[in-house]
Amino acid sequence: MPTHADSTPNLIAQGILRTQGDSPSETRLRSAAALRRAGCEPTPKAADGRPVAKTPFVPLAPRSLEEIGIPTAEIETLILRYLLFAGSSSGRRIADQIRLPFGLLRDLFQAMKTQMLVAYRGTAGASDYEYELSSSGVEKAHACNGRCTYFGSAPVALEDYIWGIEQQSVRQTRPKMRQIAEAFQDMVLSTAVLSQVGQAIHAGKGLFLYGAPGNGKTTIAERVIRGISEHLWIPRTITVTGEIIRLYDPSNHEEVPIQPDEKLASKEIDRRWIRIRRPTVVVGGELTMAHLEITHNQQTGINEAPMQLKSNGGALVVDDFGRQRVSTVELLNRWIVPLEKGYDFLTLPSGRQIQTPFDQILVFATNLEPSDLVDEAFLRRLPYKIEVVDPTIDQFRSLFESQAPRFELQFDSKVFDYLLEHHYRPFNRPLRYCHVRDLLTQVKNYCEFLECGYLLNVETIDVAARNYFAGLAC
Repeated sequence: MPTHADSTPNLIAQGILRTQGDSPSETRLRSAAALRRAGCEPTPKAADGRPVAKTPFVPLAPRSLEEIGIPTAEIETLILRYLLFAGSSSGRRIADQIRLPFGLLRDLFQAMKTQMLVAYRGTAGASDYEYELSSSGVEKAHACNGRCTYFGSAPVALEDYIWGIEQQSVRQTRPKMRQIAEAFQDMVLSTAVLSQVGQAIHAGKGLFLYGAPGNGKTTIAERVIRGISEHLWIPRTITVTGEIIRLYDPSNHEEVPIQPDEKLASKEIDRRWIRIRRPTVVVGGELTMAHLEITHNQQTGINEAPMQLKSNGGALVVDDFGRQRVSTVELLNRWIVPLEKGYDFLTLPSGRQIQTPFDQILVFATNLEPSDLVDEAFLRRLPYKIEVVDPTIDQFRSLFESQAPRFELQFDSKVFDYLLEHHYRPFNRPLRYCHVRDLLTQVKNYCEFLECGYLLNVETIDVAARNYFAGLAC
């Protein structure tokens, strides 16, 4: 059975993340605390050497200041900044603000009062006081605020974040064909394409989706993560020796609150972590190299996590690949090591380089031929190349029939045959999956415009086709 030291992330073992002044024993203590907070045993190894969590990862609330996993000075700094902003606050409100148990902060409040950083303004209920900054506290708070204005949730140590991602890795989920079929049941895909996509998800490897526009490459890419277990725990923020990196991003992460009837409701959860749906982060033509690096806000001093860090535990979709403002060669060179090794190197504003997990399914979607975009060496690192081809007539008919009711229209096989005979075959026009949705949208809009009820007939399909296909080669 592996020891705690065997189970700790590689970064700890290499000493890369050891805080200045930490002894090896202190590092081991922090690692052991991380194991307990995670609510799981040291990681057993699968036959292929992969770590496999015996129990689902759940970040448990720390029971001591040491188990928080970050220096007390960082917690003190958050309190000073918050009091500078709020003017005064009870101890419980401060604890809620930085998402730490109130009971753990009492001694720290007392220590800050002894240091004459804070003073009592009055009582605030049982075993609590209303705190305000002293004159020396105001001076120190301003100094802290000059470097960084953040006073939200206490951050999680980077090594604890790495441990959490290892326990929830996309490469541990290994979904089977049945689960993949369920995840894509609202799409009409050939068995071959569904199998290829499923194999890539099962392997936890990157994939390259290519083919003509309008056949659902982006839709497939955005559903990749549906075949994997639904939830993921991530920290709101991460710290590396005092440098704050904001990870939780509501524009890319969807919170999944704990419901009262869940078993988790009875557990003391570390509120610095948040449960989200496994993320799918989609980037398109706007992608630049800057999006792949830590972004430093000069005004606030807060660092924003890059796209690949926000997509850990989920999927990162590079849509319309080949049309980014950055060259494909430069972009792919940036990802060669992460794809090969499963980790990435990021540089903090201080100049310090850190190693972080690269644990997501990386999906490239393009209308262009892969061989025209990238060289053979890179394609080998994306073992699954999937051509998304035009639908067959049967697939097109099946999709048309299943989608019509969603637009409050009744499918008519004669109207469908008319559509093919008059708007496809004479022009040698290829079928595209997107045509179904777009034509039915046109029909519904035309019917609403005429106030004639929703009718799918020769007249309405003619109008829709003329509107939609005018000026299009396909």
